[in-house]
Amino acid sequence: MEYKYDLSIVALVYNLEKYLPRCLDSLVNQTLENIEIICVDDGSTDSAPKIIDEYASKYPNKVKAYHKKNGGEFTTRNYGLEKASGEYITFVDTDDYVEPNWAEKLYNAAKENNADLAVCGFERIDLKTNKIVSKDMTGYGNTVKTITPMDDFCVFINPAPWNKIFKLDKVKDLRFQNFRNFNDMIFLASSYSKIEKIAFVPDVLYHYYLRYDSQIHSVNSEDVDNFKKYLLELKKLYVKENKYEDMKYIIDFMAFLHLGMSVMYRASYDKSINMKIMLKNTIKYLDENFSTWRKSPFLKFGYSVKRGLKRIALSVIAFLYRHHMAGLYIFIYRFVIDKLKIDIKW
Repeated sequence: MEYKYDLSIVALVYNLEKYLPRCLDSLVNQTLENIEIICVDDGSTDSAPKIIDEYASKYPNKVKAYHKKNGGEFTTRNYGLEKASGEYITFVDTDDYVEPNWAEKLYNAAKENNADLAVCGFERIDLKTNKIVSKDMTGYGNTVKTITPMDDFCVFINPAPWNKIFKLDKVKDLRFQNFRNFNDMIFLASSYSKIEKIAFVPDVLYHYYLRYDSQIHSVNSEDVDNFKKYLLELKKLYVKENKYEDMKYIIDFMAFLHLGMSVMYRASYDKSINMKIMLKNTIKYLDENFSTWRKSPFLKFGYSVKRGLKRIALSVIAFLYRHHMAGLYIFIYRFVIDKLKIDIKW
């Protein structure tokens, strides 16, 4: 199939006029030349719409500016997904920026290995202090891995779409959904039903800025209910693709990791939530819908002990859940993060 561009870059634009030029400068100066930069303004109220129009005028062969009514991040990404005409597609938050060879390295890794998805390293930066908080997705090396029911590596790929390029043919029928906080995880997990090979680039090519006023740091009861609903939609997708029976240990493990561990931890900060009841209901939900989490081969101690301290911790947490001690996990996890200031990324 002929493609007009090697890569479509969907840039999400909503205010943030202060940071937008830095991001767009990093995109128009990419060493991969055959790209389109799809700037989608989601009803910004500052000068951001004018800025993207100026870039579209200055770089007419690369930058395309679109304006729409405010509908939220998911509508902006979906809009760009529908407009894209590249062989691969990626999504960028415009308060971040990328290295000049970000697109080229990801594209070459995907093309040279006939991969459906390519992933690069990134760093998290505190927006207020400009200090690097952590570097992630650098441990796989220059490798290519195939998604298989026997390997859980795909569970631990960070869910955000901005340090990845997807083969457009594989994800063009997928959509980001109308709920907050966990959209990225559902989209990435959905893409696993369509793709086979993933190429990794260990270089830190994407610079992600942490804004602590972002909604991603808060979870309420409605968010939890929505996530449960879309996890079921994810399962339905795998059933429809005739892949659930093969991939159920992977999918059920992901449900436990994201809902049982990450979401429950974040929900514990909402004082209106009775965590004892919330945890009880969550375990019941997992047992009814993703039941293999209890006997997951990826959560067994013998499997985990060969894979390092974090994996051992996961098997211990699963043990606590199975023996009605999930509250102890929440207490310890919050103590490590809040008191010891250790940022744990699974």
